[in-house]
Amino acid sequence: MSLRQYEYALAVAEAGSVTAAAELLRVAQPSMSQQIRGLERDLGVELFDRTPTGLVPTAIGKAFLREAEVAVNAARRATATARAGIGELTGELVVAAQLGLGSRQLPGALGALRRRFPRLEVTVFEEPSAVELDRLCRRGNLDLSLMAACRQSPDDAHRLGEEEFVVVLGPGHPQLAADRVPLRDLGGASWVRFDPDSALDAVLREALGAHDLTPSTAARVSQTATAVRWAAQGLGAALVPASAVPPGHDHLVRAVWPAVTQPVIAVLPRDAGPGGSALLELLRRESWSENSAPMSAAS
Repeated sequence: MSLRQYEYALAVAEAGSVTAAAELLRVAQPSMSQQIRGLERDLGVELFDRTPTGLVPTAIGKAFLREAEVAVNAARRATATARAGIGELTGELVVAAQLGLGSRQLPGALGALRRRFPRLEVTVFEEPSAVELDRLCRRGNLDLSLMAACRQSPDDAHRLGEEEFVVVLGPGHPQLAADRVPLRDLGGASWVRFDPDSALDAVLREALGAHDLTPSTAARVSQTATAVRWAAQGLGAALVPASAVPPGHDHLVRAVWPAVTQPVIAVLPRDAGPGGSALLELLRRESWSENSAPMSAAS
């Protein structure tokens, strides 16, 4: 058995077929089929049920694949650690951020990381659902994640600072005359909201709920930049992280009272590789909120 066979099995489970997995990994389909059959023969079990719609992991296969994923990730990090010891870092770094958090700070830190390690391939995605992000984090699929809350231990979770939320209002809105808008004064507003299971929509519901208010929906969007643009056109108010406001909209942005903030926590796996650790240090150097100095903490 080899790690390559483990990688093939994981790809088949993800893609649902040998053909699709072979295309994903850019290998010949017959070769992958042979490797999967050889792996099952060596293990003495069937990892996949062959169904008319594709390959589905068996109960034993699911258990095996969980451990295979751990082994593949550990091997990848071991290789990266060895190469980093000679000043070279290659391979893939997978980073995820809860939608809206670190929108200004993460690109700067990643740019510095790539300048230091130009051969490092970085994959970044934003996850709207805090629950899904926490699940991915606990599965060990990520090298680093940014979130507002997590279940990790203090050794894994590092508090970087606070993300303040602001309200974006349409041109001519009467509340633009104030430097800070009381949330209770926005009770009659219609809102440009995020998907119902999004962590950002939960922030809006909780902020207004504290004043016994329920947000009415003008529209729903899936990206912070879209929410800002639509609010700027007068479709409705939007409550977004301050760092997520695109340039050119500052005149329509106001702080709210009471202040709405979320902690920004960087989470690394226990066996974090050098890429994730280097990115964490660069994130610490970024400017976060003035009243929260970087420190290690868990939620």
